[in-house]
Amino acid sequence: MLTTTFTASDDKQASPGVVHFAAAGTSLVLHATGDRLPRVLYWGADLGQPTEAELADLARAARPPVVSNSIDHPLPVGVLAEAATGWAGTPGIAGSRAGRAFSPLFTKTAVDLAADGTLITAAQDTAAGLALELRVALSPSGVVRLGATVTNIGGDDYVLDSLTLNLPLPANALELLDFTGRHLRERAPQRHPFTLGSHVRSGRRGRTGLDATLLMLAGEPGFGFRRGEVWGVHTAWSGNHTTYAERDAAGVAILGGGEILLPGEMILAPGESYACPTLMGSHGDGMDELSGRFHADLRSRPEHPASPRPIALNTWEAVYFDHDPAKLRELAVLAARVGAERFTLDDGWFRGRRADNAGLGDWFVDEQVWPDGLRPIADHVRSLGMQFGLWVEPEMVNPDSDLARAHPEWILQPDARLPPEARHQQVLDISRPDAYAYVLERLDALVTEYGVDYLKWDHNRDLVDAGHTASGTAGVHDQTRALYRLLDELRAKHPGLEIESCSSGGGRADLEILARTERIWASDCLDALERQHIQRWTGLLLPPEMLGSHVGAPTAHTTGRTHTLDFRAGTAFFGHFGMEWDLTSASETELAELTAWIALHKRFRPLLHSGTVVRGDHPDPAHWLHGVVAPDRTEALFAFVALRTGAWAPPGSIRLPGLDAGTRYTVRFLSAVERVRRHGLPTFPDWADRPLTLSGAALATAGFQAPALRPEQLQLIHVLAEH
Repeated sequence: MLTTTFTASDDKQASPGVVHFAAAGTSLVLHATGDRLPRVLYWGADLGQPTEAELADLARAARPPVVSNSIDHPLPVGVLAEAATGWAGTPGIAGSRAGRAFSPLFTKTAVDLAADGTLITAAQDTAAGLALELRVALSPSGVVRLGATVTNIGGDDYVLDSLTLNLPLPANALELLDFTGRHLRERAPQRHPFTLGSHVRSGRRGRTGLDATLLMLAGEPGFGFRRGEVWGVHTAWSGNHTTYAERDAAGVAILGGGEILLPGEMILAPGESYACPTLMGSHGDGMDELSGRFHADLRSRPEHPASPRPIALNTWEAVYFDHDPAKLRELAVLAARVGAERFTLDDGWFRGRRADNAGLGDWFVDEQVWPDGLRPIADHVRSLGMQFGLWVEPEMVNPDSDLARAHPEWILQPDARLPPEARHQQVLDISRPDAYAYVLERLDALVTEYGVDYLKWDHNRDLVDAGHTASGTAGVHDQTRALYRLLDELRAKHPGLEIESCSSGGGRADLEILARTERIWASDCLDALERQHIQRWTGLLLPPEMLGSHVGAPTAHTTGRTHTLDFRAGTAFFGHFGMEWDLTSASETELAELTAWIALHKRFRPLLHSGTVVRGDHPDPAHWLHGVVAPDRTEALFAFVALRTGAWAPPGSIRLPGLDAGTRYTVRFLSAVERVRRHGLPTFPDWADRPLTLSGAALATAGFQAPALRPEQLQLIHVLAEH
């Protein structure tokens, strides 16, 4: 529940004064008095119910003293940082009118609290000819949302270079954690001290990026999943973007972010406006609490997928481009037999697509491979009780395609210079009305004709030298906005259609694309060991039901590493479960075990896709513990994972976080005990054959002896409250 408290205004602008937002254990206090833009006085753990006098004193207490060689009357950094106030870090707004109006200083003209709880501040710099609307809100889940729109109210063009927003940090936020990555290895964490200066993570790939940081986190040194105060921000944008952390010599520390605008990309004519991406922030005592606020925020959206997430089989690693209708029919039969609820036909179904060097853009069924169209396979899939899905990559085009030959002017390129090819493809300029209309018509026709339930929407290359052919000007911003319009319009035509955001795996994972899609494909890597890492960190932002996770072949196609079915299925278990495996090559034993795993997932799917995600801070980094706890804390499911050999054996006790301290629980191992024992390893503690009964307090503090697993094994642990 969101609550707000105001102090009386002390200015002439009908301001609400100091504003206290409180929700879900988080407080956000804004200083909205005076004629300057609002600034954040406090962002962190709930302050309770401070009185108006206490809020006024909080504002007074935050005023820094004047020190030597500083500005005589220092102005605190606003939500939009202004260089004109003396802030020497990244300015919140940068631009000019042919060199003039280069340093705006906005004067507040009005403040209003909207019905949804958003504090809206209007401001102007009449000399610079700019108007600003600044939006600050705290969601009922405790997530901060910042947004801004700048409007040119002058008489000539204003060239906008950047518009970024920020949130402040306290002095104890002395360590940073962000993420990098590459294809097949997304979301790799990196930690470092939060020193003086700037730590900037820029994404200039025209998509979120395989190396993008989903979150920029700052916290107390050594913060973990269950301990240490931590703050984090996410830049909700699918194109070029920046997320940064800064600390100056005065001790002021901020986290900020926004869109990276390429030169000349945002020229505002008189009366035109630009809205920057939403900057979202979360705070917690440990990363689990911070993460849980993002999960709760996503789940509160009216468009959040409510139905059980269908068990999927995707055909890519099963057949690649070899579309043999007879084999695909057999694969569908086996998928239904093991419990799949969705069958997705991946790349290779359209004209000329026998490899990745031709065909993209020609979104017509290949008559040589599918002489009767896709209707027979779609009907066959539905006769087996499954939904029918289709792979598309609508923003891309192969030079070797009928589309590229007919419309070379539709390719994003600067000044008639083709960008270097990647995966034998170029980018289609869907900001052009004619190219946009073609793509929309083709997708609409396919979804309509075949009753497609699900689109795996791919995007397999960066936008390099992405310019509009006609003008030669930069086009990444326009391309990103056109993508959003395309998705919105297609979904409006087909309200039941579900879409996955895939981009060379996890290359387009952000909260703005997730406003239009039901899940993210976390990675093209199905190696279960790699997936443990990728899913752990992607899951900081995304709840399990939005994180696509599949069981691959016994030997991973991307790494050559071989894993047991238990490890592969147990890893995929804690996400939107699916398969990417040629089941026609599986043995009857494997099919039976996979069927059992899918049945188990369906049993726990309501818990997994609604509960609170928790991760234990185990002392040995060779072992991880993660799980999901029911909202009422009456049930939980955990996975104890051996990534490699540990420093000691047995691994010792594990403690289960997130349970109710006063409730008594029954604890039992859920899977694979007998299979592991049959392999000649008596690795389970004595209690494995008889469930434990312990309180939530005992499980969180004393814990119990863990199994001594081999590297790259896992064990599920079920916890159920006694009635």
